[in-house]
Amino acid sequence: MSNPAPTTQSPDQSIAYLDSLLNKTLHLHTSDGRVFVGQMKCTDNELNIILSMTYEYRRSVAGGGVVGSTTLENLAGNAVGEGGAMKKRFVGLVVVPGRFVERIDVEE
Repeated sequence: MSNPAPTTQSPDQSIAYLDSLLNKTLHLHTSDGRVFVGQMKCTDNELNIILSMTYEYRRSVAGGGVVGSTTLENLAGNAVGEGGAMKKRFVGLVVVPGRFVERIDVEE
């Protein structure tokens, strides 16, 4: 599932790596526990990532907050796991600020 980026690379290698991710499905894990799953369309100089056809997954609790981290196994079909049910909603085209992204998985 994961396609790690090389740690030391030239600008040309970085561009080639980003080009290889275009139109691929990414799983962006954010610092608030949400996961955005959508097709990568572009990024910008501020490290924001633009996804299309995106679904947002979050773990809900009785109080209406978000708790815990999500696992990819729980993303399919609002599965119930530790900490409550996974809530899924379609959000379409989104810009995810890079400063909130903790992990990126590439669906192959």
